[in-house]
Amino acid sequence: MSMAVAGMIAGMALAFAGYFGGFGAFVLVAALGAIGFVVGRFLEGDLDLADFFRTRGDRRR
Repeated sequence: MSMAVAGMIAGMALAFAGYFGGFGAFVLVAALGAIGFVVGRFLEGDLDLADFFRTRGDRRR
């Protein structure tokens, strides 16, 4: 599945949530989608949790 199709599906899900559930449902779907995206990237190995917990003086150059 291309990124364009995945983006279209995500946009349609947000549109349905916003239309039928109101703004609160829109925010909930967007937040859960973002969490799912981060977890998916972590499980694929594209994301390292150390990137989030590294201090400023500990950054690699």
